[in-house]
Amino acid sequence: MNDPNGLVSYQGEYHLFYQYHPESTVWGPMHWGHAVSRDLINWKYLPIALYPDEHGMIFSGSAVVDWNNTAGFGKEALVAIFTYNKDYKETQNLAYSLDKGRTWTKYSGNPVIPAPNPLSDCRDPKVFWHEDHWVMLLTAGDKILFYTSSDLRNWEQSGSFGKRGSTTGVWETPDLFKLSVSNENQTRWVLTAGVGNGHPAGGSGTQYFIGEFDGRQFTSEGPQDTVLWADYGADYYAPQSWNDEPHHRRLMLGWMNNWQYAKVIPAAEWRGSFSLIRELSLKRTEAGIRLVHQPIPELQTLRQKSYHLQNEMLTPEVNLLTGLQGEVFEITAEFQLTNDVKLLGFHVRVGKGERTTIGYDVQAKKVFVDRTHSGQNDFHEGFADIHSTELICADNILRLHIFVDHGSVEAFADDGLLVITDCVFPAAESTGLELFVEGDPVRLNQLDIFQLASASYTT
Repeated sequence: MNDPNGLVSYQGEYHLFYQYHPESTVWGPMHWGHAVSRDLINWKYLPIALYPDEHGMIFSGSAVVDWNNTAGFGKEALVAIFTYNKDYKETQNLAYSLDKGRTWTKYSGNPVIPAPNPLSDCRDPKVFWHEDHWVMLLTAGDKILFYTSSDLRNWEQSGSFGKRGSTTGVWETPDLFKLSVSNENQTRWVLTAGVGNGHPAGGSGTQYFIGEFDGRQFTSEGPQDTVLWADYGADYYAPQSWNDEPHHRRLMLGWMNNWQYAKVIPAAEWRGSFSLIRELSLKRTEAGIRLVHQPIPELQTLRQKSYHLQNEMLTPEVNLLTGLQGEVFEITAEFQLTNDVKLLGFHVRVGKGERTTIGYDVQAKKVFVDRTHSGQNDFHEGFADIHSTELICADNILRLHIFVDHGSVEAFADDGLLVITDCVFPAAESTGLELFVEGDPVRLNQLDIFQLASASYTT
């Protein structure tokens, strides 16, 4: 599986559709897989929602609740808006469900937007209701096209956005939403787009823009050549947010993979996974307004056995976590830094010749994830690397919030202003955990480590 699709909430259920090839662990004719959840933690698989047919493969898209029956499919119909891909021709199409997403009917009038000529790579429609009309975002090469409609069937182009940020790779999977700026009586619109190549960690990544949207056109407020990355790891791509989230939160989910090596990551029975669901907000910084990611609080329901330290001195000679083991766990930590500390952080999934390091380089002022010795990494030459970004710690306090799973690390720093998401493939027996410092001792203000229970996945 790859991109998340059609994220929408209806009658107490969160729907998650996704790009899916049921016949193989290698990318092929794409379907829309389907799962639902009532708590965003435990999921139930439903039958495949959309199958490829004579019109092509089912590429990415979105879903809405047609509360006012604007399309005429039926009261409160769930409507999926997706891309057909056939022989590199891409059209935008509709399907609808009248039974809470359990069965789907493709619209007989498809396509609602034919393949534009001479444009290529026109796909991944994101649709939402804005004031009195529907809005669609559609990627087209290195730009985004905007469309409006009153009925989901007939669309008129209203604008475009591009030639800004990172344009090295093809843009994909756009999203657009409005957020409040923390501690201010202001709002901004956030436009996100996957970029197929050119991310600092190599390969594909997700960029975003801050600006305004008038219902027809988005305008960025940042400099043309400024690139804002949603995540500085190698494995956060094609994120999408939920429409109609019942608590009015903006929740986003990304594909944990990278098109550099997506088809060759070590897998026997599965290939591809999703990130943790994140709640988004905006914060004003010295550099401007920036996007903040926080793990959803629902994840705390998985916490089990815990380990706590407070006001401890961390020295180079002593591992305060000796004897602790774990495959799946959560860490929250706060350190008081001094100028004589060189490096500090955690080694996780430690085993024979293996470890993944999440740390902070005090001299370089960079937070990083080092997966050069994280386990199996010889399947692609660019996988074994260090991914980092600049972090200047206010009041010399470093805060880290880390989730380690069987095959991934998600590290949130600076209260979610910076995130590094990386897949790792350690041996099952690599379960050691170490806390380290290089240079002078450092004060550990607080540390909590929680073993995490498994979420349930039922059919």
